[in-house]
Amino acid sequence: MTASTRLDNVRTLVLTGASRGIGHATVKKFGAQGWRIITVSRQSFSALCPWPSGGENHVQLDLADPVDLGRGIEMIRKRVPGGRLDALVNNAAISPKGEGGGRLGAIDTPFDLWRQVFNVNFFAPVALARGLMDELAAARGCVVNVTSIAGSRVHPFAGSAYATSKAALAALTREMAHDFGPRGIRVNAIAPGEIDTAILSPGTEKIVENQIPMRRLGTPDEVADVIHFLCEQGASYVSGAEIQINGGQHV
Repeated sequence: MTASTRLDNVRTLVLTGASRGIGHATVKKFGAQGWRIITVSRQSFSALCPWPSGGENHVQLDLADPVDLGRGIEMIRKRVPGGRLDALVNNAAISPKGEGGGRLGAIDTPFDLWRQVFNVNFFAPVALARGLMDELAAARGCVVNVTSIAGSRVHPFAGSAYATSKAALAALTREMAHDFGPRGIRVNAIAPGEIDTAILSPGTEKIVENQIPMRRLGTPDEVADVIHFLCEQGASYVSGAEIQINGGQHV
């Protein structure tokens, strides 16, 4: 068996937002299961990231820039072995804050900021899926969109632009499941709640105490486990779903 044949037999994941938190845990989870991971980020690949061959499998692009996104999709396609892509995980998102880290509501969020948030959180996921549709279809692959509990309720820290972009992404997941399904592509979403990452806002402990039945934060590994499940054979008939990962916070 040649090196190229071995590469063609390896399942491939394209993941946006891999450098920290949920994305970082997802890379480690899939890497441990033998997947090849192509990461996408606005930043260049960091030598601090522990996964092998990360530099050569990293695509640097600005998801907020439609022109750069088109260029980036072509770069990703060149890195997909055998023209087959098993999974696309749209994890990257931005959640801008006001002065002192305050919540930006519908009244005080500048319109150019709304546009930037929607470009990254909403338009980039559908653009990537459409741009990589042939590769996903060839592998009968799947798409996982990362939404948020903020997409279904007003959150004390997540701003209006972020929340509405995540609500739109949840609706988009259903539409994509309908449209991509005949091509053999499954599309699902996960909606994390309060996850123990470096970007937690002050005051989260009150949410844990008063709103989460399990009375604890979730971990990035727990989220990565659900993403991995949705990309594996055990979820082969799951499409159009949005899985809540929030310790019961949504009930």
